[in-house]
Amino acid sequence: MQTPDDMEPPKVDLYHEKQVKELCALHALNNLFQDKKAFSKKDLDEICLNLSPECFINPHRSLLGFGNYDVNVLMAAVQTKECETIWFDKRKDIRCLSPDNIFGFILNTPSDYKWGFFHLPFKRKHWISFRKIGDAYYNLDSKLESPELIGDDNLLLDYLQSELHEGDKELLLVVSKDIANSGLWKHAYNNLENGQLNSVHKTEANDNEVSNRKENSTSKPVLQSIDDL
Repeated sequence: MQTPDDMEPPKVDLYHEKQVKELCALHALNNLFQDKKAFSKKDLDEICLNLSPECFINPHRSLLGFGNYDVNVLMAAVQTKECETIWFDKRKDIRCLSPDNIFGFILNTPSDYKWGFFHLPFKRKHWISFRKIGDAYYNLDSKLESPELIGDDNLLLDYLQSELHEGDKELLLVVSKDIANSGLWKHAYNNLENGQLNSVHKTEANDNEVSNRKENSTSKPVLQSIDDL
């Protein structure tokens, strides 16, 4: 298996927005969809209003309206692109995921809060997108100077697993509606006699065991974890 250091950087055209104010959710979405015009601040502000139309102080963004959008806004935005978001249960082995059937990944991670050059004594959340572009996955964090090459499926899963083991971090999967409905964003697992797990792909639509283990995707932009991944 190749490591990022062994790989010759592929020649691909990457779109990468850098951090501005508290707009990391906006940058994560545009970097994920590789499109500067995928979303604007106005789009996300409108989603905030639609989610809480009667609130004088909108709970889905910063008090001053500079950004800092919450997960409900991000999930609602993804749905406008005919995709769904699924919370990954980080208690599970990340290798149950099938990266080939996942459009992209969004990591939610704690971030220091700064006012100018001063670090304030509390945390806020930062959104980071990961996407396969060409033959390799990239870290498209808006705080990076440029996209960071991760590598193949195995290297991506190793990277995400290590991130989830560090502190209060959560992972969102972004998949097409068809994949969300079929449950093909993950492998099905059979227990062997020796107690090990053998990953098997779904081969028949009427396979009862696989059908019973399908997950429901997040059909509404609400914060809900997956309990049976």
